Amino acid sequence: MTPQLRFYTNPMSRARITRWMLEETGLPYEEVQLEFGTSMKSPDFLAINPMGKVPALLHDGVAITENAAICLHLADLVPELGLLPPPGTPERGACYRWMLFASPLEFFITARRHGTIAPSMEAGYGNQADLLRTLEGAVAGKRYLVGDRFTVADLYIAAFIGYYIQIGELEPTPALQDYAMPHLQRAAAQRANARDDALARTAPKPASDDAH
Repeated sequence: MTPQLRFYTNPMSRARITRWMLEETGLPYEEVQLEFGTSMKSPDFLAINPMGKVPALLHDGVAITENAAICLHLADLVPELGLLPPPGTPERGACYRWMLFASPLEFFITARRHGTIAPSMEAGYGNQADLLRTLEGAVAGKRYLVGDRFTVADLYIAAFIGYYIQIGELEPTPALQDYAMPHLQRAAAQRANARDDALARTAPKPASDDAH
């Protein structure tokens, strides 16, 4: 039975990653465009995500938020595509590892952009040298993060690498580019970007404190 999926998004947000994942699954979904500061903070949407942030997904009426959680859940809906290794395998755990590694990476880059780096003993992201060495070591010389095929972990990490290189927050080293760029050229990624780029041309720009 095909799940009923409703995708809440804005093209100027992290929801672009969820759209890529939706396109990879091939599942049909309903799209709801929200605006920062207005419909994203409306009572109707706050009932779905009290944080008033996108992305959010309704699956048969049940709310799922947080990009990594949504992408992992979507991978589980299409086991035949192998976007997650089988449950209980070490490879499945490795996928979880790299999906969740994106959080300290994002926290660190955001903190660095705004000059609020916390002491490494207190911050979940540790220090810059360890974090970036770990990222480069994970992808150097590899086509895939886990096993011998594309998984949701590749989608997630490649999306972050591509975005942070684009905005100048990661150096475009050969290791990062050689790993991420082929994934960013996947047909599903291209479809997702084409849709969001078209929407972004007419979407109101978010205020700096509204960007999600």
